Amino acid sequence: MDQSLNLQKRHLRTIKSVSEFDLSDQAEYERHAQFIGMLGNNYMSREFREFEFDEHNKKIFRFLLYYFNNSKLAEDVFKEDGEDYKIHKNLLLIGEPGTGKTIDMQVFSDYLKLTGNSNHFHNLSVTQMMNYYKMNGHIDRYTYNESTGSGSIEGNPFNVCLNDIGLEVENQKHYGTDLELVIDEFLYARYEIYQQHHIKYHMTSNLTVDEFKERFGNRLVDRFKSFNVLTLSGESRRK
Repeated sequence: MDQSLNLQKRHLRTIKSVSEFDLSDQAEYERHAQFIGMLGNNYMSREFREFEFDEHNKKIFRFLLYYFNNSKLAEDVFKEDGEDYKIHKNLLLIGEPGTGKTIDMQVFSDYLKLTGNSNHFHNLSVTQMMNYYKMNGHIDRYTYNESTGSGSIEGNPFNVCLNDIGLEVENQKHYGTDLELVIDEFLYARYEIYQQHHIKYHMTSNLTVDEFKERFGNRLVDRFKSFNVLTLSGESRRK
C-alpha cells in the first residue's frame, strides 16, 4: 500500500508543477515584483526609459506573477471583473501594437529562467518561425521537437510563446499562402502537445477575440477555450 502511494505521489510530481515560492506572503510577492521591474528596466534602458507599472498593466502583472508560480491566487485577480481565469490554461495577450505585449512576455521569460521555474518558455516571433520554415521545410523545432535526437518517441517539446500573430497581412507578401498554413500547423500541433503533455504554448496578438474567430473560423475557435485571454489596453508605449 505504501509503495502504491509513493508511486502515485511520484507520478503527480511529473504532471503538476509547484513553485518553491510562497507568493501569498506579501513580502515575498513584493521581492519578485521588484525583480521583474528591474528586468524590465534593463530592457527599457536601451531607449533611456523606465519600465512602467500603471493602470493598464498592473493587474495583468499581478496575475502573471501568480500564474507562472502556480499560485491559485491568480484566479482571484480578475474575479471582480467577471473573468474566470485558470492557471492550467495557456495565455493569449491581445492589444494594440505598442501596448507592451511582447516585452512583457520577454521579461517573464527571463524571470522564469533566472528563478529556475519549470514554467519557463521560449519566445518566438511569427517571422522567426517562418524563416525557420523556409530554411527547413518544417517547424518541428517549435512543435514536437523530434529532431533533437532525444531518443523519445514523443519528441522533446518545450513551453513556447508565439508573438505577433495578426501581422499576416504585412508578412503575406514575403511568405505567401505558406504563412497561414504554417500558423495553423503550429496551433494544431501545440494544442495536441498541450492536451497530451500539458506543455504550454502562449501567444501575443494585435487581433481582437472577434478577429481571431474570423481569422480561424470553426477550425480552431473551440481550442481557444484553453486560453486565458488578457487584454493590454492604453496607448502605445513606443516613443
